[in-house]
Amino acid sequence: MDAISTSALFLSLLVLILISAYFSGSETAMMTLNRYRLRHLAANGHKGAQRALKMLERPDRLIGLILIGNNLVNILASAIATIIGIRLFGDVGVAIATGVLTLVVLIFAEVTPKTVAALHPEKIAFPSSWLLRALLSVLWPFVKAINLITSGFLRLLGIKNVSVNDALSQEELRTVVHEAGALIPQRHQEMLISILDLEKVTVEDIMIPRSDIYAINVNDDFKTINKQVTQSPHTRVLVYRDNIDDAVGFIHLRDALRLQSKEEFSKSSLLRAVKELYFIPEGTPLTVQLSNFQQNKERFGLVVDEYGDIQGLVTLEDILEEIVGDFTTSMITTASEDIDIQQDGSFIIDATINIRDLNKEMKWDFSTEGPKTLNGIIIEYLEDIPDAGTTLTIDSYHIEVIDVSDNMIKTVKVIPLVKEPTNEEAEE
Repeated sequence: MDAISTSALFLSLLVLILISAYFSGSETAMMTLNRYRLRHLAANGHKGAQRALKMLERPDRLIGLILIGNNLVNILASAIATIIGIRLFGDVGVAIATGVLTLVVLIFAEVTPKTVAALHPEKIAFPSSWLLRALLSVLWPFVKAINLITSGFLRLLGIKNVSVNDALSQEELRTVVHEAGALIPQRHQEMLISILDLEKVTVEDIMIPRSDIYAINVNDDFKTINKQVTQSPHTRVLVYRDNIDDAVGFIHLRDALRLQSKEEFSKSSLLRAVKELYFIPEGTPLTVQLSNFQQNKERFGLVVDEYGDIQGLVTLEDILEEIVGDFTTSMITTASEDIDIQQDGSFIIDATINIRDLNKEMKWDFSTEGPKTLNGIIIEYLEDIPDAGTTLTIDSYHIEVIDVSDNMIKTVKVIPLVKEPTNEEAEE
């Protein structure tokens, strides 16, 4: 009789350990589910995902339920193990049962199931959610009582909201995109990162400076105007009177060529064909400007400062290129055309190049917080317009000024310096 009773106790203990393993694995699986994949599956009608998502809306109830079940099972298993120990080894059996049960519970009811659940959360959480939901209905009064008590303690600690906020910040989303690996093609990753960067980039960072704007002076002789229209590298051209700050509007090349084909092209017809200008305040983030272009149905705008002076020109294409990269059909000068690689490893660079374009093209890290061009960075660093032959080092780049004209640095030679390893890097 005693042997049968002991066998039954061993069987009961085995069942309790398995139940404990179930609760431990379920807890880990539910808590390690990818919330975004879970929402995706739930939105696509996956029943297990829908049940799990519903339970995770109130993690305090879920944890309360699992802990009630797990602790109840473990305490009962401890009692049974103690009885078995006393029957087999007498008084010393209590210590033996405690030690053996602790080891068994740790291996088979805690570490192993939790490890498996962490590796395969969906395979365990989705089936478990059905049973957990049923248990929650049965044990609801106990769960409710536990939650009321714990909520009181949480309020003492200043925690009032027990719902989980798993919204991602911009930097966290950037990390997710970077770590997506093969799940997202490299090209798509770059585009997503570029979209996130739009908030940090303003129109001044990508605009064509006023000195580089291709524009037509309506007061020039008509032969010059006609030649500018014919040879224009852009589909839209700014029209002004004597000074670019006295802009009249812009002419679409298609309209100008149509007038030429009808032999109706003249200064007066040119002025009648110009379109109204669209102005953009400096400092406007690209995300805002992209939306403004869309709302106003514009593709072309002039960046103006607080005094209304024109600082540069921005097009819709410029913003889109920040996301998808340079268009192969673009006739605008690209960063690579401004950079000439020398045999000695140095680079001859047009100093009017945009710093962001230079950094992207060369994988360099010139600061983009101040001036927008390499010319501007050098002048700000020296606090003067240097002579040709002047050398300096900015960050980790050795720079030699080659050509200066019209109060601007035109060409420089840049040699990236080898960075000295830090103490930590040297130790590694």
